[in-house]
Amino acid sequence: MMTRPGFRLALFATGLALVVVLLGAYTRLTHAGLGCPDWPGCYGFISVPKSEVQLAHAELHFPDAPVEEHKGRNEMVHRYFAGGLALMIMMLGVQAWHRRHFVDQPVGLPLALVGVVFAQAAFGMWTVTLKLWPQVVTAHLLGGITTLSLLFLLTLRLSGAFSPMPQIGPRLRRLAAVGLVLVGLQIALGGWVSSNYAAMACTDLPTCQGQWWPEADFANGFHLTQHIGPNYLGGKLDSTARTAIHLTHRIGAVLVTLSLLALAWQMHRAGLKSLAGLLVLALGVQVGLGVSNVLYHLPLATAVAHNAGGAALMLTMTLINYRVRPLYATSRRHAPSFWQHAHVLLHLGPHR
Repeated sequence: MMTRPGFRLALFATGLALVVVLLGAYTRLTHAGLGCPDWPGCYGFISVPKSEVQLAHAELHFPDAPVEEHKGRNEMVHRYFAGGLALMIMMLGVQAWHRRHFVDQPVGLPLALVGVVFAQAAFGMWTVTLKLWPQVVTAHLLGGITTLSLLFLLTLRLSGAFSPMPQIGPRLRRLAAVGLVLVGLQIALGGWVSSNYAAMACTDLPTCQGQWWPEADFANGFHLTQHIGPNYLGGKLDSTARTAIHLTHRIGAVLVTLSLLALAWQMHRAGLKSLAGLLVLALGVQVGLGVSNVLYHLPLATAVAHNAGGAALMLTMTLINYRVRPLYATSRRHAPSFWQHAHVLLHLGPHR
């Protein structure tokens, strides 16, 4: 296997992106999203205030946000890792631009990643300045999954392995694309559940609140133009709106499960048994973690693992779509064009 320049950096960045996604989930689940009330520092410092002078400064300038060291530490660790990831992505972009005339050197994809990471920085700032506004928190989560997926796609491109298989029929490709979209939408719903603190709106299975269809306010649960502020820590929606969000996520889980099982069966029939097995494994683990979250009332470790499972499922779908779509077939005389990169971003990028 002949890897291309930048492969190791892309691989390391992909691993770091997964760590950043999980740190973001841990920060959110420990209610530490406002552990530092300013951005990019923490009470005006590069780390959580500890000395008497620093604590006095924090109390003077942020009287409505008392210092909670463990929450501030969680938030700042996430920011430091995210900053390191941003630097790696910029290095990948610079390297790709310098090698843009080489055959098989991806250019559009690394440059798109640079744009995504700048957008992520903005959403990270707005998450704090807009006081955990659910729309921004969910968009920040989607941006993190998008970054992870595109880095994985870039790693596949630079690896020289796992080449696409042009003999795959159009039906299987369509099923793979639909599965990717559904997984992306389900992750978005999961972010909406988390940012609106709706995970415990239903504490039983398969019913919700002892009913198959409890009272649910979908209009307020998905009111995307709600006013900003003052502070969304703990959520602002009533119980019926949170129930509507939770029920929608459950319905989405059923649709995703059925769609991916159908895809796995078609891949098995097409001879892609390893990929089919990987998909069933990732799906089974994620469903199991989702059920455990409800039955055991959202234990922290399981909740973080559920976020990891969502990321793993998206990476699995990214790999499958890469394998079944001959998007990168190029001659030896011509490097991939910008439009080829744009084409794959349309299929893979917006859905994390």
